[in-house]
Amino acid sequence: TEEEFDARYEAYFNRKDIDGWEIRKATNDLQGFDVVPEPKIVIAALKACRRTNDFALAVSFLEAIKYKCGSKVKEMYPYILQEIRPTLTELGINTPEELGYDKPEFY
Repeated sequence: TEEEFDARYEAYFNRKDIDGWEIRKATNDLQGFDVVPEPKIVIAALKACRRTNDFALAVSFLEAIKYKCGSKVKEMYPYILQEIRPTLTELGINTPEELGYDKPEFY
């Protein structure tokens, strides 16, 4: 079920002994599913990135989440950002847009 799927990934990311490879593996697996992860999974993944001190992975994961929204990006992505904003602030993680990654570097 959807609840079991969410609980499985949330618990996986919440493991205290998770390492960078395991975070990358799980985020890559999530990209393979035909689903945009719930904000609680995104929050757990961001906290795992922070525990392993991998800022780049956190930002890359946010880029992937935006891409997963597909044609509904204007509706879904702002909602996800709204839900995870307190966590982003708490952890000191910027969104790709705040870093200027949503625009070409040379134009």
